[in-house]
Amino acid sequence: MKYRKERLDRGIKARCEDIFALSSYKEISYLLFPRVLPVAILLILPLLQGVIGLYWEKVLMITCMIALLALSWDLMASVGLISLGQALFFGTGAYITGYLNFAFKLPPILTIPLGTIGGALFSTLLLLPVLRLRGVYFAIVTLTMPLLLSRFIETTKILGGTEGMSALSPLPNIWVELYVPVFALLICLFGFRRLINEDYGLVLQGIRDNDRAVMSGAINIYWFKAQAVFIAGIAGAFAGAFMTHYYRFVGMPAFAMDYSILPLTAAVLGGVGTFAGPTIGAFILMPLSESLRAVGTLRVVFYSAILIICVVGLPEGIFHYLRRKYHQFERMVDVG
Repeated sequence: MKYRKERLDRGIKARCEDIFALSSYKEISYLLFPRVLPVAILLILPLLQGVIGLYWEKVLMITCMIALLALSWDLMASVGLISLGQALFFGTGAYITGYLNFAFKLPPILTIPLGTIGGALFSTLLLLPVLRLRGVYFAIVTLTMPLLLSRFIETTKILGGTEGMSALSPLPNIWVELYVPVFALLICLFGFRRLINEDYGLVLQGIRDNDRAVMSGAINIYWFKAQAVFIAGIAGAFAGAFMTHYYRFVGMPAFAMDYSILPLTAAVLGGVGTFAGPTIGAFILMPLSESLRAVGTLRVVFYSAILIICVVGLPEGIFHYLRRKYHQFERMVDVG
């Protein structure tokens, strides 16, 4: 007997036949499984301190921060703004939070929200004059912004200069350190996905695809770009604000290139334009980097090789590949 491979796209049936999907527990489970499982894992991981160790709990927290920066990058990319300077959001949020605590002795419950809003607003005002730039020109400007601010702080010696501001107020307890980043990540992930699928998000995607056509509809595309930068800045500035109180220090390292390169790498690795992709990329990238720390300087070689293999082998991103494979099932059928 001869057999051939038959592919079934189960996702089409589940997405198109709404009544059937809602009336079948099997189809409901099929649709909810990829959404509920990651959320459940994120909520359970902080409870496993005795199993995975406190060190990896700290890695989880840092991974959530990088994922927030990756989500911030992906939202800006959704409107056609390719950024190479997510450290701008991180650094401004960190410095505003640190200064409010250092100078005015405000508690973290006030400094983190104020630093988040203030950092997003300050970054948006800095980028406002260059929103007319597109492509590589906007990317170059965003790349230089964190460098400019760090050199300005170093030269003028304001905000602590090269020594920074230390002995800041700590976070209340370990549960705040672990669960606040997790909840912030989930809110941004599902909030951005909801936003981009609404009419507002369609306008942003229209600006990315053909801004001239959107302008011909009497829509101020620069106002929408500014809003997108501010919303993206909230996620990035929160990461900087939270990390400031976690480390109890803020200084020029807040504008380090790592906070620009790692989110971009996570987005490319996971899959651009999906929000879930950059999140998956961050949760692959950061634990992998920490796992390879034991090999010393060879870590960079293994790390780079794995990234190159993933990017070349899966140019669409890991999330797109996993989603396609989840919806497509293959089976052998008799051709006789």
